[in-house]
Amino acid sequence: MTASGAFWAFMALIAAGEGRWVAMFLWLGFALFVDGIDGPLARRLDVGRRLPHWSGDTLDAVIDYATYVLIPAYALYEAGIIEGPLAFVAAALIVVTSAVYYADTRMKTKDNFFRGFPVTWNMVVFALFATQPGSTAALLVVVFCAITTFAPLKFLHPVRVERLRPINLAVFALWSVLGLVSLASAFAPSPIVTAGIVVTSLYLLLVGVVLQALDRLTDRNEGERI
Repeated sequence: MTASGAFWAFMALIAAGEGRWVAMFLWLGFALFVDGIDGPLARRLDVGRRLPHWSGDTLDAVIDYATYVLIPAYALYEAGIIEGPLAFVAAALIVVTSAVYYADTRMKTKDNFFRGFPVTWNMVVFALFATQPGSTAALLVVVFCAITTFAPLKFLHPVRVERLRPINLAVFALWSVLGLVSLASAFAPSPIVTAGIVVTSLYLLLVGVVLQALDRLTDRNEGERI
């Protein structure tokens, strides 16, 4: 199941090469769905014990780099969301910082957050396609995510993080529904849908950072009382 992601990535790449962005994101969305269920299934079936000579983590990283990073970076560059030579710079930031991130063995925290932006460029680039924020704003989003890839900041894993899990899952589900509506409109959604994608994207991107800041503030206040 995990290896099938290579074929979904291939299909997405064909669509991207032909400029069929809706089809590309549908294939990437299907790859994201597979990526979301293969891990729990592997743990349930104890695949690590049954196939000790095969690394699911390595296979998953190979597939994820294609579907989360390379293809979205190509789409961002080719679609002209960021204008001129800066599109090349943005794509370079995405593929290089992501490659380094996949080599970082500290990418997960003990409470199942990601340490640093988890290079989910498929979601970021999709949000840029859906909202069309303008070249400068899109570039700033890319620069922010690239920089925070290496920052000691927490970013949400909507499924595995237990804290606020019902809210996180609800926001992720809403983001997904709004995304499907945007795809159905060929990236010409209503202002309400666009606003919803902006709000849910910001929540998913920043809720971990906000919770981390609140925890530090609480710890500092308790330390002062002591």
